[in-house]
Amino acid sequence: MREVADLAAVAISSVSRVLSGHPDVSATMRDRVLAAVHQLEYEPDFLAQSLRRGQTLSVGFVLADISNPLMADIVLGAEAAMRGAGYSLLLMNSENDPGLDAAHIRFFQSRRVDGMILSLTSDDDPGIRELLLGLDVPIVLVDRTLPQEYRASAVYNDHAAGMAAAANHLIDLGHRDLALMTGSLAMLPGRERITGLRQTLAARRETVTAMELPGSFSAEHGAIATRAILAMDPRPTAIIAGGNQLLIGCLEVLQEAGVHVGRDISLVTCDDVPLSKLYQPPIASIGRDTVGLGRVAAELLLRRLTEESEPETVVLPTVFTPRPSCVPPRA
Repeated sequence: MREVADLAAVAISSVSRVLSGHPDVSATMRDRVLAAVHQLEYEPDFLAQSLRRGQTLSVGFVLADISNPLMADIVLGAEAAMRGAGYSLLLMNSENDPGLDAAHIRFFQSRRVDGMILSLTSDDDPGIRELLLGLDVPIVLVDRTLPQEYRASAVYNDHAAGMAAAANHLIDLGHRDLALMTGSLAMLPGRERITGLRQTLAARRETVTAMELPGSFSAEHGAIATRAILAMDPRPTAIIAGGNQLLIGCLEVLQEAGVHVGRDISLVTCDDVPLSKLYQPPIASIGRDTVGLGRVAAELLLRRLTEESEPETVVLPTVFTPRPSCVPPRA
């Protein structure tokens, strides 16, 4: 910094004000300092700046499963918003293991991050809940919830409404025997999708049965659940795959069994991934804006960091798109 000050013929304090974005700096002064920084290829000591400010300008993001393509969209939205505000986003993957969730949260604590965005493997794990109560930085939950005493902001999708729209569409087509495969009930999406289906069936005049097969949000569970569905007698006439990874396992088993989607069985999937549109026939989907989910999570955290606002909860919509994978049941 001394070399920058000498080259620009200004005081060190003036260089500091320019590099920190202080408003009380003239345009001429800023141009001289930045020209010197460019000429000397000066790199600011962010660690020293952080110690002076009492901030690291970094945020930790714990992901339950980084292999899920939807997480890439969520991170994309969050990282763009944090970067635009001058923060770095640090990622750690928990591989659907609550123990790793806890280890990553402790790691971010030790690195003094300014806040955390959490997409946890479980939002009701006792160990995780105890750990979160002791945090002294703001947190934002993505597609998860916690009781008010945790003072956590949250953003999630209205999974129940999307499921209701899909179930009503199938019932209107004449289906009376449905099957829903979904992920862990320790996560909000799994619980809310089942709730949406149950509420829809209770509100209809028709007698409709629905088999629920919770498990994990994985292709493996999708395959296991689909084999169980095909072995039922009578067999459900429509399947709802409650996640994009579940859809992969479901389609693999249907193809192996020679069961044709849109002819022998109707199929709906949650999360409108490219496979939904490219598969033949295209698959009806409950979609959501996953990039927007990450962006809103970052915005909620930034409000806590810069405005010291109270915790907020934002519910984003889901949209059901009917496609040729859903047809009236065969006689």
